[in-house]
Amino acid sequence: MALSRLKTLMTAFAAVSCFSLAHAAEPLKAGFVYIGPTGDHGWTYSHDVGRKMLETESAGKVKTTFVENVPETADAERVFRDLAQKGHKVVFGTSFGYMNQMVKVAKAFPNTVFMHATGYKTAPNLGVYDVRTYEGSYMLGVVAGKMSKGNKLGIVASIPIPEVIRNINAFTLGARSVNPSATTRVIWVNAWFDPGKEREAALALISQGCDVLMQNTDSPAVVQTAQEKGVMAFGWDSDMTKFGGKAHLAASILNWGVIYKKTAAEVQAGTWKTGDLWWGVKEGAVNIDNFGAAVPADVKKVAEERRDGIKAGKLHPFTGPLKDQSGKEFLAAGKVYTDAELKKMNFYVEGVEGSIPK
Repeated sequence: MALSRLKTLMTAFAAVSCFSLAHAAEPLKAGFVYIGPTGDHGWTYSHDVGRKMLETESAGKVKTTFVENVPETADAERVFRDLAQKGHKVVFGTSFGYMNQMVKVAKAFPNTVFMHATGYKTAPNLGVYDVRTYEGSYMLGVVAGKMSKGNKLGIVASIPIPEVIRNINAFTLGARSVNPSATTRVIWVNAWFDPGKEREAALALISQGCDVLMQNTDSPAVVQTAQEKGVMAFGWDSDMTKFGGKAHLAASILNWGVIYKKTAAEVQAGTWKTGDLWWGVKEGAVNIDNFGAAVPADVKKVAEERRDGIKAGKLHPFTGPLKDQSGKEFLAAGKVYTDAELKKMNFYVEGVEGSIPK
């Protein structure tokens, strides 16, 4: 009788142990909310590459879900709420316009971690994260300044928020660091992803004499238009060579995966804390790569030297003396613009033509 009872207890213990191990082995559920389609080959595409990297390199410890084409409206709140209700322990919102919706949903789900890309509002379970895209923009500017024959550069810009203004300024500073005669013209399309408007803006800049184009929009339309019209352009957020190989000079490539891996690991370990994560070249979150055949070796070398300087902490794109568009100095020699100042940037630097939409 005693032996039979012992066997029963051992069997029950083994069953409980197996259940516990299975429960412990359950993967972390991570949700991603995208502003555009995963096939935009720009912003959303780069985030989705990061999501796939997280899932692949987690060796089964993380299971991801994504929802694409979510507008920056009340509908976003529904999507965030749905992901939290379905047991996702960490939810990433990948567009600035999701901010208020995420703040609201985070309050309702205190046991879920929410991470908002490019935002500035935080809570105990809501953090913000970003890539220093201005570092990539600066490096592209160096190439543009070297490659332009007419010294007129053009940018197809999305929405006039500090993130985009900062990128326009960094691009111009990079160009003028190697070509003081270079100037930048900007056309705003008031959308992150609108291939038709992006093409129209690119055509307008080309008609104004711009021979090198950059974009802060999400589709490859600018590169395609540049190829068609015989001017030069850059990949933004990812390599866009296949959309215009003759026009494509280089690409600023974002690696969101390093941020997603860090966040997921901390959530799993129970060590995650709210904060503001802003990674760049140093952390492997942004890089200049995929140089086109038209870029001479010496130009590539200069761009890569600037990249290495940023990585080593010896170069910051916003180092004084710097002047604003009116010619007034806003940063003294030797001073570096702080992160807090960069996050609020609402003016053009010297060399940018036109005005910022109100």
